[in-house]
Amino acid sequence: MAKKKTSNGHDTQHAVEQFLFRQAGVLDNKRWQDYIDLFSDDGVYWMPASPEQTTWEGTPAIFAEDKDLMTVRMKRVQHPDAWSQRPMWGTNHLVGNVMIEKASPNGDLVTRSRFHMMELRRDTTRHFAGSYVHHLKKTPGGYRIKLQRVDMVNAQAPYDYVLQVWV
Repeated sequence: MAKKKTSNGHDTQHAVEQFLFRQAGVLDNKRWQDYIDLFSDDGVYWMPASPEQTTWEGTPAIFAEDKDLMTVRMKRVQHPDAWSQRPMWGTNHLVGNVMIEKASPNGDLVTRSRFHMMELRRDTTRHFAGSYVHHLKKTPGGYRIKLQRVDMVNAQAPYDYVLQVWV
């Protein structure tokens, strides 16, 4: 049975939620290329060093990567001698409180959501939490990420080792 289309945004809200949930699942399953493919050709993943930052250009950032840099990170993480990947580790992402903040006539969106990520590595559990802002570009193949901004609540916390992959 075909889903009834509504004019009140419920279908768009559902599509955005499913996109973000799929993104979380791709990360948790270490499907790095599938994750990178969620970005538009000019897409950027950005984790600012502080919430006051308004641009990644010319300012320090925890992450500021286009698709080329994301591919370099993926290859480093997948390398057989990548010590950071031994012993194997895992993550679990929860995404919620998804809100559409802006919708353009062409279907592009700005969304905001909250996340919690648990990482298990070397019998140690770490928790990361914060908010995402996604600038989503509507394409014939579905949404693609033009910008993903990640503001971690605990970005300034001390860690025994750095983040190896995307939050």
